[in-house]
Amino acid sequence: MEVRISGTHFPLETLGPGRRLGVWFQGCSLACAGCMSRHTWAARGGTSRHVDELLELWREALDGGAEGLTVSGGEPLQQPDALAELLAGAVGLRDARTGRGPEGGRAPADLLVYTGYEPAEWTERQERALAGADAVVTGRFRVAEPTRLVWRGSANQRIRPRTALGAVRYAPHLEPGPRGLPLQVRGVPHRTQRGARPDALVGRPPPHQTGRFGHPEPPRDHGVGARERPLLTLRPLVGLVPCV
Repeated sequence: MEVRISGTHFPLETLGPGRRLGVWFQGCSLACAGCMSRHTWAARGGTSRHVDELLELWREALDGGAEGLTVSGGEPLQQPDALAELLAGAVGLRDARTGRGPEGGRAPADLLVYTGYEPAEWTERQERALAGADAVVTGRFRVAEPTRLVWRGSANQRIRPRTALGAVRYAPHLEPGPRGLPLQVRGVPHRTQRGARPDALVGRPPPHQTGRFGHPEPPRDHGVGARERPLLTLRPLVGLVPCV
């Protein structure tokens, strides 16, 4: 069966746990405002590939230690028959390798699908297409609802495990982790009366949180957007500060 795709990549390490094969379907009529993948919208864009070609890439990825397959887009559920064939084939290849137990102590590779549709919107055909998925990330991207949730672009999106493997693999990531102050930092020498100290941090917290760190210094040019927020110097270096 032919499928229209935007591209593939291995190893992918940003859309699901571990090193993964990524397959991006072409075509999406949902057209979410602020979407970073507008090049995948046109139904006639991208390239036409046979599902068997993608399964061969999956076989090679498994040989290379892939821990999962991520299907995104575009909108995979707008090509439901091709998605169903891809997932069914991927499950077969995965299970043929892990039917006798995890290889090298690793858990079986999982199959993750991204869709902008909510479950209540799925047709029977689309529901059947997801039969091979271990987990599905659902919901349209909403640019006005930023999130700290891993592997999701906006706060409304949800990871929905569909198999026992999916429940084990994604259970730790269903809810937000510990929250900290959103501060982007980099190490810079700090001038004191005794000379330069290499253990200072320079960061730019949101404007409403600057008072929690002390007195801001005048804005200086330390990269893109340097004048957008007050500059704070934190010292001494006591550890990494999370970047968001």
